[in-house]
Amino acid sequence: MSTLIQKLKHELIKALPPTIFFFIILHIVALVRSLMIRGTGISVPSSTSVLLASLILGKSVLVADMLPFINRFPDKPLVWNVSWKTLIYALVALAVHYLERLYDYWKEAHNLIAANHALWSEINWPRFWAVQILLVTLIFNYCVIAELARAVGRGRLKRIFFGPLT
Repeated sequence: MSTLIQKLKHELIKALPPTIFFFIILHIVALVRSLMIRGTGISVPSSTSVLLASLILGKSVLVADMLPFINRFPDKPLVWNVSWKTLIYALVALAVHYLERLYDYWKEAHNLIAANHALWSEINWPRFWAVQILLVTLIFNYCVIAELARAVGRGRLKRIFFGPLT
């Protein structure tokens, strides 16, 4: 039983950094969205839904990092892996972002096809792409930090960033 608890603790600790990162950036995205749609009557995600999404994304990053194709360029300069991972994570974020909008329409439509049609006809595409650009930028920052930590080591990166821990 203690090995199961230790394994769960290990997985939880590994999931903590990406989860905290996504919790913060998803709140930034929610804030930007709320400022963009102020006065339109459109609801913004609650902190609880942001927490749930960040938990899912944090664990998804760990699962994705175990896939054999995610770390395609370990011996090349960091920009290769950063770009590749940003592309993969951004495609996932695009799908999740679209499905989130689709869910809002599905709650009021007869079926999924009607919801998708309503979404395509009513969505504010500039706002959608503005949020997506923000997400890609933040995901890129996450990938840069994660790849730097992989290359120089987490302990050394902490010392570089925060100074010596006394």
